[in-house]
Amino acid sequence: MAVVKNAIKAMEATMSSESIARARREAEQDIFRIRLSDLRKQMGIKQTDIETFSQASISKLEKRKDMKVSTLVEYLECLGLGVEIKVFPKKHKKGMPEEITLLKA
Repeated sequence: MAVVKNAIKAMEATMSSESIARARREAEQDIFRIRLSDLRKQMGIKQTDIETFSQASISKLEKRKDMKVSTLVEYLECLGLGVEIKVFPKKHKKGMPEEITLLKA
């Protein structure tokens, strides 16, 4: 794992901060798409088993880079999963809670 971290640091050293930020966003989006299909598969559910969405729309949804929170909540509820969205300040401010739950469904 240390070799991978060193390789990433070496690549980042040649990139602009904007390029690094863009690459990280793209990687996070890829991970998000993988996790959605993995969640469904772990639940033992096929795309065709979900009645609320067509198979084609599930395939598109699982490949999307971005989606509405309401669509994500509906999809996860079809899988029998709940959703919790929390926010937290990046810089601690006096009197500000460490995290705030925005949605629990």
